[in-house]
Amino acid sequence: MTTNDRSHAFHGVVIHATSLSSLAILDNALLIVTPTGQIASLEADIPADQVPSKLNSLDSASCPITYLTRGQFLMPGFVDTHHHAPQWLHRGQGQGLHILEWLDQVAFPNEARFEDASHAKRVYGHVVDGMLRQGVTTASYYGSKHGEATKILADTCLARGQRALVGKCNMSRNAPDYYRDADERESLQVTLDCINHIRRIDPKGELVRHVLTPRFAICCEPSLLAGLGDLARQYPDMAIQTHFNESEQEKKATLALFPDFTNEADLYQHFGLLNDRSILAHCTIMTDYETQRLADLKCGVAHCPTANMTIGGGFMAAPVKAFLRSGIKVGLGTDSGGGYSSSMLNAMQHSLVASFARDYLEARDGTAAVSFEEVFHMATLGGAQVVGFGGEVGNFECGKEFDALVVDVRGEVGGVNAPLEEDDSVRTMLEKFVMTGDDRNIRFVYVRGRKVHGV
Repeated sequence: MTTNDRSHAFHGVVIHATSLSSLAILDNALLIVTPTGQIASLEADIPADQVPSKLNSLDSASCPITYLTRGQFLMPGFVDTHHHAPQWLHRGQGQGLHILEWLDQVAFPNEARFEDASHAKRVYGHVVDGMLRQGVTTASYYGSKHGEATKILADTCLARGQRALVGKCNMSRNAPDYYRDADERESLQVTLDCINHIRRIDPKGELVRHVLTPRFAICCEPSLLAGLGDLARQYPDMAIQTHFNESEQEKKATLALFPDFTNEADLYQHFGLLNDRSILAHCTIMTDYETQRLADLKCGVAHCPTANMTIGGGFMAAPVKAFLRSGIKVGLGTDSGGGYSSSMLNAMQHSLVASFARDYLEARDGTAAVSFEEVFHMATLGGAQVVGFGGEVGNFECGKEFDALVVDVRGEVGGVNAPLEEDDSVRTMLEKFVMTGDDRNIRFVYVRGRKVHGV
């Protein structure tokens, strides 16, 4: 084996989403990873004593084997579809403020500090390490407005081995003088510089890709939105991310700035920023028309339930079930400073809670509530589809790249998860992890077959 050989075999419980409503729970499964980090095969019901002969028959006899014991299982890595990397240090601050006041009082002053490259290098190391520790193998990051800091974030993701979308935040108005682009020309030029840098360090976009990132229309002049739309056409494989119908205050301010439009869907589409590569964060206050437009345009939604319930001016429960029924791609996001937690487990838990609240307020018949299977899908395969990596990761289909977590809920691991009982089913074990576990239960993290966390 060479140092670049990532071949590995895992035997034990393997769990992954095969569709929005189907969760495959495989016992005595054998999963084999190729030397280049792809999934070669996945078979269930293979007794442990037959693993060596099975590997030999598949020409993988020299492959290292990890035998998972009861209380351990393998699952796909989490995909965080919306995360503000420069907000890492001020998570949880300013709770109860409406979104625009929170930006002025908390987010903008803290993000402005990333003009200092040494600050960016220090903090972004903590961000990526912290995300990997929590099982986030893929993240869609908003950077600050600063080009150099954005390049440092991309460099850090690549060096640490995290799969990521990284974007320079475009914002040329309605922000303090100390924290906004000089004009649309500078904003676009710095964006192009970041695009070129990321394509230089990862030419094929195997791990790190650039994402066009207008913060939201409030912070972008029409000419800047038009320029970003031109870039979206110039780079037809590049993702686009922005905030969309985040709160009542944000929505009213946006439409006041763009009086020719009556909704944000038509506004962003007009500037060429809505398509199958769009990642729209929040989407809490939606009309039927806008939901249909997102479905027609094949946009993706980054659902951030923790932030929706803590920042913005009220308990906002996005109509996630309506999105799913409409065929819209939905993934989960932690948001970062806008909430208080960077944990995808919290996002999963709060997605369930928020949907139950919406169902009680609107229907009381279960039609607005999401299922456990749907939440697991949104945290893994659904998120991968939203950020444009659905063909590469998200579950354990043969040929996909091995982005995975080894989860351990045994008592000796510690943590606060509900204890594992002798008669607990594998499904119960999974639910205990999702609903009561934390990062201490995530023992090892792999990206493209390479171990990026755990010893």
